[in-house]
Amino acid sequence: MKRIALNFALIGTIFMAASCSKDADHTADTNNDNKDSKEVAKDMNDEKFDSTNIEDDTKFAVAAADGGLMEVRLGELALKNGSSAKVKEFAKLMVKDHGKANEELKELAAKKNISLPADLSDDAKDKYEDLAKKKGNDFDDAYTEFMVKDHKDDISDFKKEAEKGNDPEVRAWAAGKLSTLEHHLQMAEAAEEIVDKNDKDKK
Repeated sequence: MKRIALNFALIGTIFMAASCSKDADHTADTNNDNKDSKEVAKDMNDEKFDSTNIEDDTKFAVAAADGGLMEVRLGELALKNGSSAKVKEFAKLMVKDHGKANEELKELAAKKNISLPADLSDDAKDKYEDLAKKKGNDFDDAYTEFMVKDHKDDISDFKKEAEKGNDPEVRAWAAGKLSTLEHHLQMAEAAEEIVDKNDKDKK
């Protein structure tokens, strides 16, 4: 009888230990969720690719994924908060083209074992929240101005990867997106001009 009681006590202890271990894992995951998603992806890649010749390619992929996700989210926001037809036309293209590019990059990263951000970086979230506070003409002004700047930065980063990247497939993917990004920049500049003209006409 004492042996049976001892066995039950032992089983209870094992279950409690397992439960505590499970809770600890959940806490670790929760804490990880609070970290900058872009930084988490960078850290994971540093562990896998540190001191390899494709380390810079992984950094480019992480930045491109974060930027692409932000373009889609801001495009969706523009469809709700924007007022200009030209801005909404541009926003639809952002959602479509960057959504497609994001899926392509995910497939390529999976093939290369490159970790990508699961969500917007803290900087991208801040930008989204800033724009989310604006509506109508104010939103159109801020959104088109940011899209012009952001696409100029993207073109610079993608050109650098296309010319100097070490991984041939990541380099080819970057090169293949340059014409689309340049077209986006032209559209963003055209939308910005229309928004500026509308503002002047109202004054």
